[in-house]
Amino acid sequence: MNLEQISSTKIFGGWQQVYQHDAESLSCAMKFAVFLPPQAQHHKVPALIWLSGLTCTEQNFISKAGAQRVAAELGMAIIVPDTSPRGKNVPDEDAYDIGQGAGFYLNATQAPWFANFKMYDYICVELPPVLLEKFPLNGLFSISGHSMGGHGALSIYLKNPSNYRSCSAFAPIVAPAQVPWGQKVFTEYLGEDRALWAEYDAMQLIKSGAGSQTPILIDQGTADDFLQTQLRPELFEQACKEAGQPLELNMREGYDHSYYFIASYIEAHLRFHWNYLNK
Repeated sequence: MNLEQISSTKIFGGWQQVYQHDAESLSCAMKFAVFLPPQAQHHKVPALIWLSGLTCTEQNFISKAGAQRVAAELGMAIIVPDTSPRGKNVPDEDAYDIGQGAGFYLNATQAPWFANFKMYDYICVELPPVLLEKFPLNGLFSISGHSMGGHGALSIYLKNPSNYRSCSAFAPIVAPAQVPWGQKVFTEYLGEDRALWAEYDAMQLIKSGAGSQTPILIDQGTADDFLQTQLRPELFEQACKEAGQPLELNMREGYDHSYYFIASYIEAHLRFHWNYLNK
């Protein structure tokens, strides 16, 4: 496979790198970022998959979250894919929550999206073998994300619990079928079949019996402008309670939806994942 290195920068004894490759599942060139801690120079290390939110690329997390210091201390790699397929031949729309930058980590079934927008397959099927072949990773993964990426992390984890040691999220869209963002996107990408919607809805997945005995960690800011209309963490909390899914939901007073919030608590999330990746 042709993997092109775009950049490589030393930080905290490790390396923050960005790569590009031809993604078969997305029918386009795709970028992803890899942070390799200093320990990766001597042995294979576990990795956290980070899924970013609407309008983001692989750059937002690696430049704003401040995760590399703690990851270097722990010996954890961090993998940050882009949020959608991109390119002149990839369909797009004049809206920030549909099209390029808004992949929603699902497999689209509707035109014009179905040929490219298969982010679920990219994250779950295509990317892991690339990572294991090209980088010093030991095959142990955890998953996390923010907003749209939090939705992706939760739904992917709940559908594939044996593939990830743990899951966390910042301000995730936990019940997309119940909120405007999800209803708009699911209709556009998946059509009117709500049974198909449920396959990518974390709350519905919990209600249908998905889950694990490993606690899920969620941090949510109380000053988040999207809290009441788009995020609705109380819906997921209630579903987890009824299903017996362990959940740690932290409502963080005064924090908003931005990367200032993520930077404030990313260390706690990395250490949470390390507890499971290091077992």
